[in-house]
Amino acid sequence: MATVSVLLTLYLPGMQSLKEKRAVVRSLVARFRSRLDLTAAEVGDQDRLQHAQVGFAVVSGDLGTARRLADEARRFADAELLGRAEVVATEVAETVIEG
Repeated sequence: MATVSVLLTLYLPGMQSLKEKRAVVRSLVARFRSRLDLTAAEVGDQDRLQHAQVGFAVVSGDLGTARRLADEARRFADAELLGRAEVVATEVAETVIEG
């Protein structure tokens, strides 16, 4: 079994309120769930107006597939956030458990 955990750090220029920021972040998280069948959450920078951190994880039978799905999700995030936010950093952690 292999897991790939990803932490995306977002920059959201032009946000005027936390409510506006959270709408963008919630939309991304919901689209991860509905379009890619991934569980995701806002996991950091909740009280910073123009920054957010969103995390998600992929589990698969092999590391190659998990990496491919995580890369697909990262590209999906870029497309979904276009014009509203920018992914400024990506942290990736991989784990392989031999059974």
